Amino acid sequence: MNDAGRNMSDHAVQPQVTPAEYAQRRGRLIEAVGDDTPILLFRPLSIHYFLGFQFAATERPLGIIVDGTDLVAIVPRLEQEFIADSSISRVRRVVSYDDYPGTRHPMEVVRDVLSEHGVGSGKAVATDSDGYPGPSGYRGPKLSDLIPDATVSNCLDVIEAMRRRKSPAEVAILRRSATYSDLAHAKLQQLCTDGANETDVALQAQHLAVSEIIAEASHGYLAGHPWLTALVTLRSQIGPNGAYPHATNRNLRMRRGDVVVTAAMVYVEGYTVELERTMVLGQPTTEQRRFFSLMLGAQETGLDALRPGRRCSDVDRAVRDYFDRHDISRYWRHHTGHGLGLEVHESPFLDVGDDTIIEEGMVFSIEPGIYVPGLGGFRHSDTALVGVERSEFLGSYPRDLAALTCPVDDDQLARAVVA
Repeated sequence: MNDAGRNMSDHAVQPQVTPAEYAQRRGRLIEAVGDDTPILLFRPLSIHYFLGFQFAATERPLGIIVDGTDLVAIVPRLEQEFIADSSISRVRRVVSYDDYPGTRHPMEVVRDVLSEHGVGSGKAVATDSDGYPGPSGYRGPKLSDLIPDATVSNCLDVIEAMRRRKSPAEVAILRRSATYSDLAHAKLQQLCTDGANETDVALQAQHLAVSEIIAEASHGYLAGHPWLTALVTLRSQIGPNGAYPHATNRNLRMRRGDVVVTAAMVYVEGYTVELERTMVLGQPTTEQRRFFSLMLGAQETGLDALRPGRRCSDVDRAVRDYFDRHDISRYWRHHTGHGLGLEVHESPFLDVGDDTIIEEGMVFSIEPGIYVPGLGGFRHSDTALVGVERSEFLGSYPRDLAALTCPVDDDQLARAVVA
C-alpha cells in the first residue's frame, strides 16, 4: 500500500450512527409490532436504517429477519460475503441462494427460514413489504400468499414514522451534508456564466467539490459504510425552461439575462440535505427582481410557520395565503416542502392535505416556487431542522439576489468552463 492509501485507511470516516443506535432502533420497532412477532425487512432503506447496511437492489431478493436480538440475512450468493463483512450491526446467520430466478424461487428460501422462526405455525410476521418489492424485472409471490397460515402485517408506516424525527447523530450527519452542499454549490456558481453548457458545468462542479471535500476532511472510506456522494445539477431549469419545476436535462447553454435554478446535494453516510438556489446571469431586470423578492418572502413565510405543535398543512396553507395576498397564485405549482434524510423526499409533506403534527427533530425542505411562463422559475430550497420553539436552516449558503447574481463579462470564468 502506498502512503496515500495508508493515510486514507488510517483516517477512515467513523460512522456517526453507532451499532448501539441501530440496536435501539430495532428495539423500538420490536416494541411497536410486538415482542413475539418476527420482522422481515425487504426495502433497502429499511435495512440501512436498522442495520447500517447498503446494497445495490436488483432482481435478486434480499431480506433481513429481526427476531428479538437475532438477525438473519437471506441473500443471493453474490452478496454473502459482502453483508457478512459490511453490516454495521453484525448478522448472526447468513442464508444464501444461488441466483434469481434459479431452479428454486428465492422466496421459497425466505419462507423456509421464516418457518424456522415459527411463522406459519400460528405466529405472525411483520414486514415492510408483502413480498420483495424488487426492480429490474423481478416477479414473485406475495408473502401472504406464500405463507397462507400466517398473519402478515405491514409495519412500513411504523418505520416511516420512526424515521421522521432525527436523532442527534442523524442531525450531525445532516449538518455535515449541509456544509458540503454549500461548498459544492459554490463551485457550481463560480462556473455559471454566459455560454456555459449545463452538463459541463455540473460535471466540473461535482468533480471540484468532491475533490476538495475529501482533501479538506482528510478522510477515506470506511469499508461497508456509505460516506460521500455528490449530486450537482441544473437539470435545464435555465431561462424560460425554468418554468417547469421538474425539468430534465436538455444540455442547454446559459445566456446573459437567464434566470437559473440550481441544486447541490452531498450525501453523507446515506443522508442528504437539499440545497437549491435561483441565480441570475448578469444584472437582473425589474421583473426578475420582483419575482425573486416574492420567492424569498414565500420561503420566509414557510420557515416562520414551521414550528412544533403545528400541522404540516398549516405551513402550506400559510404559504398559499401569501401567494393569494400577492396575487401570484397563477404561478403556484407545488406544495411548500417535504421531509428528507435517507431520501430526498420523505414523509411527512408540507401540504394542505397532510395534518401530521410537527415535532422537534423533524427535518424538512422549505421550497415554495414561483414559475412564470416565458421568464423562468424562482425557487430556493433550504433544509430546516425543527427546534424546540422554531426552526433553523442547516446550511448557510447566501439567499440574497446580490450574492446570487453571476457576472457574465469575466473572461477568466468563461475560460474555466471551456477548459
